[in-house]
Amino acid sequence: MKLEVLNLDSKKVGEAELNASLFGHEDRTDLLYRVIHWQMAKRRAGTHSVKERGDVSGSTRKIYRQKGTGGARHGGIRGAQFRGGGIIFGPVVRDHGYKLNKKIRKLALKVALSMKLRNNSIVIVDSLKMDSYKTAVMKKKISALGCDSALFVDKEIDANFKLSISNLHKVDILPQEALNILDIVSHEKIVMTLDALKTIEARLI
Repeated sequence: MKLEVLNLDSKKVGEAELNASLFGHEDRTDLLYRVIHWQMAKRRAGTHSVKERGDVSGSTRKIYRQKGTGGARHGGIRGAQFRGGGIIFGPVVRDHGYKLNKKIRKLALKVALSMKLRNNSIVIVDSLKMDSYKTAVMKKKISALGCDSALFVDKEIDANFKLSISNLHKVDILPQEALNILDIVSHEKIVMTLDALKTIEARLI
């Protein structure tokens, strides 16, 4: 399985051999869903909270005697039925993340890359090094690659390249170790360097 290697001017400079163990997996949208759900859960801040009965101000003294008043039986003034009382079973500060097996996450990453390759949505480039950080220049180069929404992946991020795409909508860059399912499916094309490809293959196979 071979793919052309381009430069940032969209000219062919070589060929890359793609490993079937990484790019030869069948579609498994169920795995992608599980990993994306896990990622989104980890991103949740979990800082929403309310005051429960023990957190609001007010005396714990019984407000009136149990019997003989003709009214309902009440304890302290902090009950949820009173104005200013505590909330019952309200949200509290917590972590929404949960554990997902590493093997599932690894397989889902292979499936996502395989699906992108079948859709001709993976581009291999020789380098992402830039001499300047002109956004207009970078926009033309991305259009020449045939995409408006792109995720660039490199072994080490070039500072000029990162600055040149910082104002472009739906264009992002990640180091190879941060490659994830959510970013892969959120972008039209994946543009990775040859160095990043070799490192990803060594890490996932």
